[in-house]
Amino acid sequence: AKELNNISEAFSLPPLRKAISLNPQDGYLKALLALKLQDVGEAAEGEEHLKKALTHGSSQTYVFRYAAKFYRRQRRPNEALRYLEEALNATPNSASLHHQMGLCYRDQMIQIKKSTNWQPQDQSRRDVDRLIQLAIDKFQTATTLKPTFEMAYVDLAKMYAEIGQYEEAEELFQIALSIRNIEDHILQDIHYHYGQFQQYHRKSEDKAITQYLTGLRIEKMSYAREKLLKALQKVAERWDRQEVRVVEAKSLLGLIHKLRGELMEALLCYEEALRLAADLNA
Repeated sequence: AKELNNISEAFSLPPLRKAISLNPQDGYLKALLALKLQDVGEAAEGEEHLKKALTHGSSQTYVFRYAAKFYRRQRRPNEALRYLEEALNATPNSASLHHQMGLCYRDQMIQIKKSTNWQPQDQSRRDVDRLIQLAIDKFQTATTLKPTFEMAYVDLAKMYAEIGQYEEAEELFQIALSIRNIEDHILQDIHYHYGQFQQYHRKSEDKAITQYLTGLRIEKMSYAREKLLKALQKVAERWDRQEVRVVEAKSLLGLIHKLRGELMEALLCYEEALRLAADLNA
């Protein structure tokens, strides 16, 4: 699936449209175009191309994968699951497809929780529990098929956290972090999710901050790095607002500014941290 993502990122719209005009029966290219259009906010036109792609016989497994990705990104997990099942028929041992199905079950679970204002009762509660179990089964299958699949362990850990099985979650985060040669942006993402687990499930802000800072030591610019910065900023701003741990709060805000390249703001925060520290020790 990673290669597919790279292909979709490598193409820009004009060459794709040109390629399709030269190969009008190529469903694979039409599905690629659909994802690309979705990327630039033209999902409605993208869906038209996707529907045409699904009527072609060629490269059908890839088309199903793209269709699943398209609908998952549209937050339509029911449709995504339908195409993932089709793709799995052709490649039943694809760890990536099992993982994607787990993500769809998780999306369905979150939809139910949102619709019940995060308080599912009776049938809704039973549906949530069933979907969590389905997601767990799929993520476990993904890790069995591909024991180096970092994010499958992370997603499995998050599902165990959801049902209060924190020891299992902890163990899975450790497994994910122990995998060798993890790409920088994925490692940042693991530290982010592990930090969130420490902060919101384990109720330990200190351990969460350790994870956020460990992730931020990896200098790769990525979406995950921005998530780490925002998570750290949220804690620091709350401490600052509530006037607790004020020196640490100002120091962390200084670091966040520094990492964003805002050097003047960083210096002001560090100066204030030093002044506050001096006041406290006076």
